[in-house]
Amino acid sequence: MIIGNNKNGQERPDIEYPCDWVYKVIGEDCTLLKDAIEECCAPAEVTITHSHASSKGKYHSLNAELVVQDEEQRLQIYNNLKASPVIKIVL
Repeated sequence: MIIGNNKNGQERPDIEYPCDWVYKVIGEDCTLLKDAIEECCAPAEVTITHSHASSKGKYHSLNAELVVQDEEQRLQIYNNLKASPVIKIVL
């Protein structure tokens, strides 16, 4: 990864594609989260791992790891995940 400047003069990473990318996804139901992640990332192969559960077990965070081919694909998957009603937060 190379650090460059965006149009506001702030440093931002220049990402070299293709690259491994991890989205952290938070929601309430692990099974529904996994299904939503697979649907949002298709046709790319995604590896989903459980990251954390809240102290009362209501919320779960999952890591979705995959290879993204370009920025367009990376942003499209992010927007797909954000649009899913099952997913509360995408990082």
